[in-house]
Amino acid sequence: MSEHVAPTRTSAYEARLRQRYAAEKRFKLLGLSAVIFSVAVLLVLLVTMTLNGIGGFQRTELAVKVDFRQAALSLDPNIKAGPQKIRALETQGLPAVIEFYGNRSLGAEGYAELNSDAWRNAASQIIADPSLLDKEAVLWLPASDDLANAYGGDGHLDLKPLARQLADQGKLEDRLDLGFLARSDATDPQQVGIWGALKGSILTMIVTLLLAFPVGVLSALYLEEYAPKNRWTDVIEVSINNLAAVPSIIFGLLGLAVFLGLFPNMRSAPLIGGLTLALMTMPVIVIAGRNAIKAVPPSIRDGALAIGASPVQVVFHHVLPLALPGILTGTIIGMARALGETAPLLMIGMRAFVATPPDGFTDPATVLPVQIFLWSDEIDRGFVERTSAAIIVLLLFLLVMNGLAIYLRNRFEKKW
Repeated sequence: MSEHVAPTRTSAYEARLRQRYAAEKRFKLLGLSAVIFSVAVLLVLLVTMTLNGIGGFQRTELAVKVDFRQAALSLDPNIKAGPQKIRALETQGLPAVIEFYGNRSLGAEGYAELNSDAWRNAASQIIADPSLLDKEAVLWLPASDDLANAYGGDGHLDLKPLARQLADQGKLEDRLDLGFLARSDATDPQQVGIWGALKGSILTMIVTLLLAFPVGVLSALYLEEYAPKNRWTDVIEVSINNLAAVPSIIFGLLGLAVFLGLFPNMRSAPLIGGLTLALMTMPVIVIAGRNAIKAVPPSIRDGALAIGASPVQVVFHHVLPLALPGILTGTIIGMARALGETAPLLMIGMRAFVATPPDGFTDPATVLPVQIFLWSDEIDRGFVERTSAAIIVLLLFLLVMNGLAIYLRNRFEKKW
């Protein structure tokens, strides 16, 4: 019995079919390899940043035993503000108390390596727990930057024996430093914190969002739903598309020339930074918004108009809610880009040394990317770990911001 071969299943046809299947398998393998490579690079980045940044959340501290009963310090309950309490303790001689018990606990050589602002840290601990004034307590106070470097195996060679001696006595160790999240910039890596830059970023992002989101969405709605199709509309569309690709430093120059020209006394203010970043973010939101509006089926508009809805009702009751997930996705991308930008903010002076957190939108401030840039330029070893810790804070801030946007997108998403 001879084998029957259908005309369409010839050997040449079978060979081409095998080649096509093999090509599809290779394409799937290449796609999977690309995904695995991307995930691996991301994991390496996150693990490296985490390992380097863990040290940034620690601070080298010395143990000082203080008998506050003999010191006879007190806190006036009528004083409410923290800075006033610190001044009251300073007036009663807290720096001298720390000096006396520091010499007793660490010796003269060890006390000399206690941070010059250690008494302020002691005051903060007393304010947080006033019961310390009624007993003998061990306070962990920041060591000097030189002793911290020697304890880490770097810095001055003559301090390493002292660091080993104090560590062997249990009086010197690296301890969790949550104050890093509550302090502001400083010249000493033992005293720096990220709160000032984090608050500056939050205020700047609020201004950026409040300006870029409504203007971007309204522009996208007008261009897609109301604008006449003519040459001027084409010019506007091309201009917006080109603005999305303009280097960020150009927006910094624009902010320097326009906003600082109008408000010269607000240099380094989050308001000026937010206005500048809003110009950069707006084109991204407009482009994403237009694509999302285009994706709404025309039958939705036709159906709403057929039952008597006005054009404005069609837009705000049907088109905009259905396009909102896509618009929010574009907003996430634009805001994430704005959060990580450094160049335009450097142009408007947000690289200044600001030792206190801003109290409002018009106070001098810096932002997280600029703070990371400034610390990365420091030669002190202590700033290396602080820089990695600041990067972790920036990533967490970005995740929280994106998570909130994704929640809002899913919350208001409507399907048809």
